[in-house]
Amino acid sequence: MDELREQCPWDRKQTIHTLSPQTLEEIYELTDTITDENWKGLKEELGDLLLHIMFYSKIGSEQQEFTFDDVVEGVCNKLINRHPHIYGNVKVENEAEVKQNWEKIKQAEGKKSILSGIPPSMPALIKALRLQEKTKKVGFEWENTAQVKDKVDEEMNELLEAVENGNQKEIEAEFGDVLFALINYARFINVDPERALELTNKKFIRRFQQVEDMAATEGKSLHDMTLWEMDALWNKVKKAE
Repeated sequence: MDELREQCPWDRKQTIHTLSPQTLEEIYELTDTITDENWKGLKEELGDLLLHIMFYSKIGSEQQEFTFDDVVEGVCNKLINRHPHIYGNVKVENEAEVKQNWEKIKQAEGKKSILSGIPPSMPALIKALRLQEKTKKVGFEWENTAQVKDKVDEEMNELLEAVENGNQKEIEAEFGDVLFALINYARFINVDPERALELTNKKFIRRFQQVEDMAATEGKSLHDMTLWEMDALWNKVKKAE
């Protein structure tokens, strides 16, 4: 990295601001390999992410703000401080108590809310999941799956009522409530909603592209086919799978 900053015009030109969108792209590429359980790809993407960490650290050093060693030392100190059951005298019985202690320590470090630390720009689905996980740690949680299902049904009925009334702002609000309740339900049945939706996205892409291929084989264009004709091909793809 020292050599690149000195000798490469492109690397020399980069700032923390120009790197930011590229880092976000690397994160998405990393999560793709995790979803696909692509270990070779995961190794490569972790290397790319590490490069970005080194890059930011190099720029921080140039600005006399921090070094890579400072970054590593900082996270080590944080982990030690937040694991008193390992590095101190605190006793815990299970994972739930570990998480509760973690939040208490963060509060003691100056966090004003248990919801602090969740980035405002985080994608909404993941943010909803993190909000629910955070509030669970202080007991703001349904007791069982049946209660969560009832809440999903309640929110769905309110959405249908809003649709019937035709108030678009109300429809949007109620649809959001349905999604939030479904994400909560996903937690209770041990499903990662982000991964589940992405797997469905990938399945849809795979099947639709097969429909396109089948239509082309028959000398047809999807633009000229009816929905029912395309649906028939879709069902063939599903049956083949």
